[in-house]
Amino acid sequence: MTDAPANPEQTGAPQLPQIRVMGQYVKDLSFENPAAPNSLRGAGGQPNIDMGIDVRARAMEADAFEVELALSAKATRGEDTVFIAELVYGGLFQIRNLDERARDPFLLIECPRILFPFARRILSDATRDGGFPPLMLEPVDFAALYRQQLAQRQQAGGQGGGESGPATGGTPPSGTA
Repeated sequence: MTDAPANPEQTGAPQLPQIRVMGQYVKDLSFENPAAPNSLRGAGGQPNIDMGIDVRARAMEADAFEVELALSAKATRGEDTVFIAELVYGGLFQIRNLDERARDPFLLIECPRILFPFARRILSDATRDGGFPPLMLEPVDFAALYRQQLAQRQQAGGQGGGESGPATGGTPPSGTA
């Protein structure tokens, strides 16, 4: 007969990190179609699409953090704006037993990975509902964006910890309007 495993709190063994998604939500959504209905005719070929990505994280309580993933897309043909789509998609995450060194990368890499598929679908639906083909974004390398952010902070003589963000970079869409 074997004994039940010991409780980690009683043995002094380190506790495993606990991560929980407490909620996901659209914080801000905007779609502009300034040249409609002429922009829907498609004259002039494929538009040029400029993408922007921003990731921010902030502490809400001792173990709760809000992560915001901001996506923006501006489509132009020559000097004319075809559409502008902007989304801030948020998530509330509960994080326990994760040291401070690991928390920042987790909030700015792993949490946006969780949020991205939902935000991508919302942005795709918004462009489709605006009369254009759905804007399909390629997967984003949030680790590379995090490294870029760290480099920018170091160049600016920034501090670590506390509130995080922004990490920006462009990602080409896989579909075009």
